[in-house]
Amino acid sequence: MTETAKQRSRTSRTGSIPRTAARIALGLVLTGAGATHLTVARDDFQAQVPEWVPLNDDLVVLGSGVVEITLGVALLVAAKQRVLVGFVVAAFFIAIFPGNISQYLTKTDAFGLDTDQSRFIRLLFQPLLVLWALWATGASTVLRRALRGRR
Repeated sequence: MTETAKQRSRTSRTGSIPRTAARIALGLVLTGAGATHLTVARDDFQAQVPEWVPLNDDLVVLGSGVVEITLGVALLVAAKQRVLVGFVVAAFFIAIFPGNISQYLTKTDAFGLDTDQSRFIRLLFQPLLVLWALWATGASTVLRRALRGRR
């Protein structure tokens, strides 16, 4: 097999080089963020837990940190399952969005977000994280094909 054919075969199995780079970058971001849940940013993350969540704030932060690390590592090492992992990561970003909304509505300062404007701007980035997860893993392509097939 020629080097070009090998590259094409590898790309078709794992996705394009930009998507692979984006998947790896997101994996590193999630792993790093999860680690900060367990260590240096624990108090800031606790400030984001909405009051209506019926669990201990620290338990929520520790649990979400473990989930983020797990998802980050899955993005890094589970290339064959990347589409499934992409859907799970996107769902995770959607699931934690109420915490960001709560931080905005309750005017809670955390992570240097100490104005309504900065907290609101942060809300705009959550959909981008969802799109990043879907695109970087090829899940967006699968979703698009599935939606086309329904028509």
